[in-house]
Amino acid sequence: MVQSKQINKELLRLAIPNILSNISVPLLSSVDTALMGHESIKHLGAVGIGAMIFNFLYWNFGFLRMGTTGFTAQAFGAKDRTEGISTLFRAAFLALLISFLLVLFSGVLGGLAMDLMYVQTEQIDLVFRYFSIRILAAPASLLLFVFFGWYFGMQNSIFPLIITITLNIVNILLSFLLVKQYGWGIEGVAWGTVIAQYTGLLMALVLFFVKYRTHLGSLNLAYLKRVDKLVSFLKINGDIFIRTFCLTFVFGFFYAQSSKMQANTLEINTILMQFLNWMSYGVDGFAYAAESIVGKYLGAENKKKLKLAVRQSFKWGMGFAFLYALIYGLFGTSILQIFTNEEVLIQASLAYLSWMVIFPILGTPCYIWDGIFVGLAASKEMRNGMFISLLVFLAVFYAVQSTYGNHGLWFALCVFLVVRALILWRYYVRGTFERV
Repeated sequence: MVQSKQINKELLRLAIPNILSNISVPLLSSVDTALMGHESIKHLGAVGIGAMIFNFLYWNFGFLRMGTTGFTAQAFGAKDRTEGISTLFRAAFLALLISFLLVLFSGVLGGLAMDLMYVQTEQIDLVFRYFSIRILAAPASLLLFVFFGWYFGMQNSIFPLIITITLNIVNILLSFLLVKQYGWGIEGVAWGTVIAQYTGLLMALVLFFVKYRTHLGSLNLAYLKRVDKLVSFLKINGDIFIRTFCLTFVFGFFYAQSSKMQANTLEINTILMQFLNWMSYGVDGFAYAAESIVGKYLGAENKKKLKLAVRQSFKWGMGFAFLYALIYGLFGTSILQIFTNEEVLIQASLAYLSWMVIFPILGTPCYIWDGIFVGLAASKEMRNGMFISLLVFLAVFYAVQSTYGNHGLWFALCVFLVVRALILWRYYVRGTFERV
């Protein structure tokens, strides 16, 4: 009982700032959606596609955060400062290299992305204008992944909260100013994001030097260059990259199929996806806390507290899931009206609100398991589980889509989340985490 209370305190100390930080992320997306939703249906669809393109690009490099958290948390638990600071520098170097390539090949990537997303002719110009501006934030966005991961691994969720709130306040204010005051339209939303990302990076650097500058004294160049450490870092991050690619493929496929269905389906699903974003970022607060705590106790070789942390993470995560389901069930219609004043979209979206109630309850376990496996650095299991879930998702979609249309698409996505959770649960009970 005493240990359960201790674990709960640790979880809440990390999770509450994470929840506040995470919820501000879909808030930004929701503001962008609302701003464009009041411009026109065409603008709403364009910003939905543009945002999904960047989600596809950046989520694929989510290993820069997740891998960094796992390694750093284990180093923190083992009280190994040299490994901790070396992880930050390895990840930062990789982030800069990747972002340079993204900007260099942005033209090719943009064209390919719009082809894959089946962007309609009348939206191509809007999406391209949005993309060509937002890609300039690539270095800041990827370096923020690294800093967030490192801070989480250091059991510090306050700094990511400060950074995220600062970033999103700047973004929201600039987007409103540039769109409403200066009439920049979709370019205003894009420039607001770019400036905010670099503001967030500046904040991350300032906070690092305020609290962690003494860690630089533990940086050992010979250790930093060790091939075995680099190979281990790249191997785990490679597995997480494949895992995340499968995840982003599913959501990219979801939007692409939405755009191929009957009129306004893309716009409807763009709005409804905000419900899923709010839920996922909320419960991810406990998933991120699980990453930090599980990694720490793995590094400290305390299996009893590790297992207790897993159990308590699920209790809190599912509690939040039921809260989301209740809110969506009671206030779903009112929430829809926040995102658009187009009555045709609101009425069409009502038919899918039941999915928004189901998703928090059935989808939350996979988010918590993801956090646990990040802390365990069990990248192979995460990769395999995601790949199998992707295959199941595609099989289910093609089996039901001709009969059930958009409902079939949402059903396939729900099955995808449930299968991910079941596979990772199976790995866990078989003792995979003990072999990491």
